Order: sequence, then structure tokens, then C-alpha cells
Amino acid sequence: MKNYFFLSVFIVTAVSQFGYAQSIKDSKTLIIGQFDRPDERYAIEVALTELLSSNGLESMPSLNVLKQGSDPSVLANDSIQSMLLKNNISTYLIVNVRGYDRRFKPSKTEVSLREMLSRTSIYHIYREEVTSVSFEFTFFQKNKVVFRDILRCRNISDRDSVIKRIRKKLPKRMARKWFKS
Repeated sequence: MKNYFFLSVFIVTAVSQFGYAQSIKDSKTLIIGQFDRPDERYAIEVALTELLSSNGLESMPSLNVLKQGSDPSVLANDSIQSMLLKNNISTYLIVNVRGYDRRFKPSKTEVSLREMLSRTSIYHIYREEVTSVSFEFTFFQKNKVVFRDILRCRNISDRDSVIKRIRKKLPKRMARKWFKS
């Protein structure tokens, strides 16, 4: 009886992950970096746009939609979302720093896109005297969380080494966890 239960849970999980991967591949993704410093937002959004595009997924940084220095929470407005939907953007990827020098698990709390966009980040990409930084990636579709993941970058020494680690580690992680189908 236990084996049937575990088998059914495995099948349901596999089917839901396949459905998620297919829906992501069919639409553009808007990448939103939740960082206070504009240079950090720019660096992360551009790096992720390049990584997603190299994996065959259309994506666009939020800096192409927002004016410099504007609040990302305006992306939750209905008028902006309808404009983005006309451009085939129905997936939002929010990236933020989860913390430093610890192991973290993806959050399980259900939040709306509006609530997530209204949060501010107290962390920077790099901080002196830390050896690792963990990034949380949260995908939204139809204003609901559809997938979350954590990427830990170790052996960092400055902001550029963090970006380099992301560019190296994330494609493997994306192939293994994000878009397996």
C-alpha cells in the first residue's frame, strides 16, 4: 500500500513539473531583480536574460519595462500586466538574495505577485566577509507561485565573482530542476 502511495505522489509531481516546464516554454519571462542598488539589479537581470535565452526561452529584463529607479511593484498593476500579456509575457521570475553563509530551502508560503513585488530586499549580492550567498528564484504565472528554487554560490570574493558563479552554476541547475521535461 505504501508503494502505491509513493508511486502516485511521484507521478503527480512529475506531471505537474512537466506542465510547468511546457507553460514556461510557451511564453516570455519577465525577470525582476529585487535589489536596492540599480547596478545589482541590472547585473542579475541581464545575466539571467542571457542564460534563459541561451536555453531557448524568451526572456526580458524588467529594466526594459520600468523606468530607472521606479518601484517594481507597479508591475502588479492590471494595465501593465495586460500590456505585458499582449507581448506574450505571462511568466514573472523574481530573484532576490535569501541570505549568506547558510543552507536555505525554498519558501513554502503562498504569496501573490503584488505582495512579492512590494517587498524590499535588505541584502546585497555581495557582502564583505561572507563566503557564500544564496539566491531565491520565484516563478509566477497568473499571479500565483508556480515554482521556487534556491541557488547557492560558494567561494565568492566580490560582486563579479558572484555573477560568474551564477553564469556557471545556473545552466546546470536549470536543466536539472527548472525545465526538465
